[in-house]
Amino acid sequence: MQSPPSPPDSSPPNPQWTILKILKWTTSYFKSHHIDSPRLTAEIFLAHVLDVKRIDLYLRFDQPLSVHELGEFKKLIRRRVGREPVAYITGHREFFGINFDVTPEVLIPRPETEFLIEEALKKIPDNSISLKQIFDIGTGSGAIIVSLAANRPGHYYFASDKSETAVTIASKNATKNGLKDKIRFFVGDLFSPLHENSGQFDMILSNPPYIEQAQIAALEPEVSQFEPVSALDGGVDGLAIIRLIIQSASGFLKQNGVLMIEIGYDQRENVERIVRESGNYFGIEFIKDYAGYDRVVVMRKI
Repeated sequence: MQSPPSPPDSSPPNPQWTILKILKWTTSYFKSHHIDSPRLTAEIFLAHVLDVKRIDLYLRFDQPLSVHELGEFKKLIRRRVGREPVAYITGHREFFGINFDVTPEVLIPRPETEFLIEEALKKIPDNSISLKQIFDIGTGSGAIIVSLAANRPGHYYFASDKSETAVTIASKNATKNGLKDKIRFFVGDLFSPLHENSGQFDMILSNPPYIEQAQIAALEPEVSQFEPVSALDGGVDGLAIIRLIIQSASGFLKQNGVLMIEIGYDQRENVERIVRESGNYFGIEFIKDYAGYDRVVVMRKI
């Protein structure tokens, strides 16, 4: 790849490559390779290499990079030009104001999922008088359940994922945010870790796979080539996992318990049909995202 010349292997480092100059060069280089948010990405990478906050870069524009720092920075540039997602390169992603560790074994938390969190928080009491039991299906990095437990402490939180690696990552994220003993994690597919028809939960949530199989290969390379297919593949019609959750969740919800699922932007009509045909729910609502798409379906058990 075309890259800035390395400083000579001597000390002090070549002052040519200051923070400001390397940011400008990298921004231009990313633009030429059609990388989204080129300046922001350059800042994230440089802050990561220097182990500082992004804002600190603006206080050090004239600071030269060492030979080692420049070398590490160039490695990140190469990976991003190869379309590897920023979150996998740095190993973390901020979601709902919380920093999450992420690896290629888990889906990168999306801004759209914050609508699921916001709607759930409206329905979870902000007190310890009425304690609720809340279950997150397919937890991945733990973004949903950790965000809920951090914002509504005192309730009982549970989460599962069929990937043992994902559960390990989610548990680590719970621990680093002071929630180690507040969330109970299970390894298992959907409801398999639970006692059948237990009727124990006040709320069940999920951001399930909902992409049609045939569409996955056509997604942007950052998604199709790097994110786990199991977290994307919703079957032939994109509704396979959503359908299973809706059909099964009623057996694990208390009466009047809430089921909330993130859905694809164009799936409202089909999801509503699945819910009504199940005959197990009432009060069906759809929550729109900022783009005006129906992003979350909410229902209550009859």
